[in-house]
Amino acid sequence: MLRDHPTLIFSLIFLFVFLCNFVEPSSANPELRALMDIKAALDPGNKLLRTWTVDGDPCSGSFEGVACNDRRKVANISLQGRGLAGKLSPAIGDLKDLSGLYLHYNSLSGEIPREIASLTQLTDLYLNFNNFSGSIPPEIGRMSSLQEMDLCCNQLKGSIPSELGSLSRLGFLSLQYNRLSGGIPPSLGNLGLLKRLTLSYNHLSGPIPTSLANIQQLEILDVQNNSLSGAIPSALRRLDTGFSYGNNTNLCGAGFPTLRTCTTFDTTNVDINKPQPFGLILNNQTAPTNEPKTENFETNCPHGMCSSPSRVHQIAIVTGVIIASVTLAAVGFLTFIRNRRQKQKVGTMTELSESGHGSEHHPNDLHSKSASPLVSLAYSAGWDPLADGLNSEEFSQQVLQSHRYNLEEVESATQYFSEGNVLGRGKFSTVYKGVLRDGSAVAIKSINVSSCKAEEAEFVKGMNLLVSLRHENLVSLRGFCCSRGRGECFLIYDYAPNGNLLRYLDATNGSDRVLNWSTRVKIIHGIAKGLHYLHEETANKPSLVHQNISAEKILVDRQFNAVILDSGLRKILADDTIFSALKVSAAMGYLAPEYITTGRFTEKSDVYAFGVIVLHIVSGKQQLTNAMRSAAESCKVEDFVDQNLNGSFSASEASKIVRLGLSCTQELPDQRPNMEDVVRELNQHDSGSN
Repeated sequence: MLRDHPTLIFSLIFLFVFLCNFVEPSSANPELRALMDIKAALDPGNKLLRTWTVDGDPCSGSFEGVACNDRRKVANISLQGRGLAGKLSPAIGDLKDLSGLYLHYNSLSGEIPREIASLTQLTDLYLNFNNFSGSIPPEIGRMSSLQEMDLCCNQLKGSIPSELGSLSRLGFLSLQYNRLSGGIPPSLGNLGLLKRLTLSYNHLSGPIPTSLANIQQLEILDVQNNSLSGAIPSALRRLDTGFSYGNNTNLCGAGFPTLRTCTTFDTTNVDINKPQPFGLILNNQTAPTNEPKTENFETNCPHGMCSSPSRVHQIAIVTGVIIASVTLAAVGFLTFIRNRRQKQKVGTMTELSESGHGSEHHPNDLHSKSASPLVSLAYSAGWDPLADGLNSEEFSQQVLQSHRYNLEEVESATQYFSEGNVLGRGKFSTVYKGVLRDGSAVAIKSINVSSCKAEEAEFVKGMNLLVSLRHENLVSLRGFCCSRGRGECFLIYDYAPNGNLLRYLDATNGSDRVLNWSTRVKIIHGIAKGLHYLHEETANKPSLVHQNISAEKILVDRQFNAVILDSGLRKILADDTIFSALKVSAAMGYLAPEYITTGRFTEKSDVYAFGVIVLHIVSGKQQLTNAMRSAAESCKVEDFVDQNLNGSFSASEASKIVRLGLSCTQELPDQRPNMEDVVRELNQHDSGSN
């Protein structure tokens, strides 16, 4: 009987109290214990993850950023952009059911723990835009469920592990803006589901493996701004604009317009897993080698076979070779730096931004500095720049207030800026496909604040103009969002499902990208009407010059109507950003001749670009040869019109449209019609046809 043993009773009570007070509840829940370890590493000051408590329930919804599956196991951690400045704990490997880990846009440092490889259920891994260092753990190759991995914009070093070639379900791999070196592993060619591979802005060397060209699903391959060399696999030509290889001065290849033709030396077999000397010099690295060092040169001779004169002669030869090699390397290095600086006066976010970051700058600078006072406008949960007295006009307040989105809506629409939702990257922006909460599809353009107007009042004025533009042939701007934490502004547009006009140029015969004649005429009419609206001054808006009309800026909606993108965008962008964006237009022939001498844009500059687009649409070609232009000027439309139409077009209509295109591209601005005349001319022909 216990009553007869008071000492025993007291001992049991004491033990019970001890267990209740001194044994942590987390010991009964391994995942809770792991989360507390993760919290201690991510947020050592306990300032940001206070809702993660030792006596809490991770699956109750009280743990910020934590979601569980139907088995009450932690399945998702979403802590992107929370200002975390700690490290990632090895305890992350204890969350065996984790399928999504989103820690991007923080300031996490240290190495990526190898224990992360235990997350065999993980499909999405986003650690981009942090300060992770060290190498990429090769153990990641065991994460068999991984579909998206973004390690961009960190300080990762070493080589790309060949083990990543075992990630058979991987569709998106982003490693750009790091300090990776060595060759591109041929094993990546085993990733049969890979759609997007971005390796730009690293120190990679050697050739591009032929195995990458064999990935049938591959749509985007970005290797620009490295030290790659050798011949590019010809099969990569199928990627067209999806293949970015610029600023690799030793690459060559046939069928790539900006590359030199390969020589026998370029096509010589090399070990792509071993960095070549030129790449090593550029990267200031020491080559690991098993070959004998210079000081051991003598020991390579068989005993008794190396006489002194022979050694002196050999040393002289070696010294000469070394001097010549160093000289050539120095010349190559200086040439590389000069070309790189010329081409990278304005950086990209692969282009990330227009802020002028070369490979020696870390992309986290984009978010750590305040390049513009505009960041004081930005918001996380809410934003009211008008309350600060920047613009007191009642109309402006109403317009901007009704078009504001918050960051949570943008993140949700883009699945936290998933690489799988990237539609394209330009000189100063990245465009994501998104789905709003009402189910409508949108395109969201991300612009770094350093690319925007420095004066807040000017930016607000420009934004007010953007949201006021409304026309059936302009891409409709639904709204905007600016984020202080991310240092970015987002423009939310209606989504055009049929892409831009570029994808319909240079189409192969029989392809579904070959537009019929009536659709081409319809697109030309739409562009003309959209430009006429921009140029026309009304009570609601001033006359506007687009400045950057090109085939890439003409989108095609579901009904194959033309809608013009980026109308009025120059009103919120910095001047150097606008200037940089014009380089592509100039290269493609859209820039009017007078701009070179005057440096000014007028309505007639837009007319010139419109004329170039008209000739592209009719011919189906992105580049016009002299023979084609001669045929157009000689009114031989049958030789100028796209041969893919197989004669299915109106010769009289084609003749008139070609003459109109030539008229718009006259060298002198005064000899070109204005857009009102163009629209009238096109409409008169329609009336005559009917």
